[in-house]
Amino acid sequence: MKSARLFLFAIALCVLGTANLRGQTAAGHLGQFDSRLLHYGIQVGYTLSKFDLKYSEDATIREHLQGTTSYYTPGFHIAVIGDLRLGKWFNLRLLPGVALITRSVDYSWERGYLATHRLAERSRTVESVYGEIPLELKYRAMRHGNFRPYLTAGMSYGFDFASLRKNKNKTDESIIRLSPHDVRYSMGMGFDVFLRYVKFAIEMKMIFGLVDLKVEDPDVYIRSFDNLNSRTFMLSFTFEG
Repeated sequence: MKSARLFLFAIALCVLGTANLRGQTAAGHLGQFDSRLLHYGIQVGYTLSKFDLKYSEDATIREHLQGTTSYYTPGFHIAVIGDLRLGKWFNLRLLPGVALITRSVDYSWERGYLATHRLAERSRTVESVYGEIPLELKYRAMRHGNFRPYLTAGMSYGFDFASLRKNKNKTDESIIRLSPHDVRYSMGMGFDVFLRYVKFAIEMKMIFGLVDLKVEDPDVYIRSFDNLNSRTFMLSFTFEG
């Protein structure tokens, strides 16, 4: 995961560095853009999501299971942007959108348990389709030519339309039931690049879930962790006009 983050960060720096150099030779694009009270845009993003989970304290579970792990899995995000100018340095942004994400849990069983339970699953996967309503505060630093860095922080509510909390398929024992509701906070940074007709931006953001998504179930795979929270890294591209 560390190498993936460094790779994505390196790509962003290369792209932004090129855009900034071009901006120095063609400074002044959309000079009054950030003075608008309200403007709109679209955001598309690449996500890496996983569960932030706590290994069960249940002694009967620990007797057979060494631990549970969740790794980052790729996904996709798209949203529309409504941006309200609050002053010289701050903007308030509403970004309703949809996220298609996949998350998994890997199980490390004791050898003795696997010897007597040959069909024990080593991994379970959850596919989610979230409708999201994030509200963010954006702090804009000083503009340099056609280049302007910024920071963001905010909260969001998400509803998982693919959640099987109430309608679990009893014939599919590979399902992890989740609460459809999630509340998250986010922190990120980005770089606005002022082009001739639109403002383009690259943004990196971490999103942390505040709600325990676990739905109680007698299934040993669910009992193997005591709580389940979402965590997502997002690399997004925005176009505002």
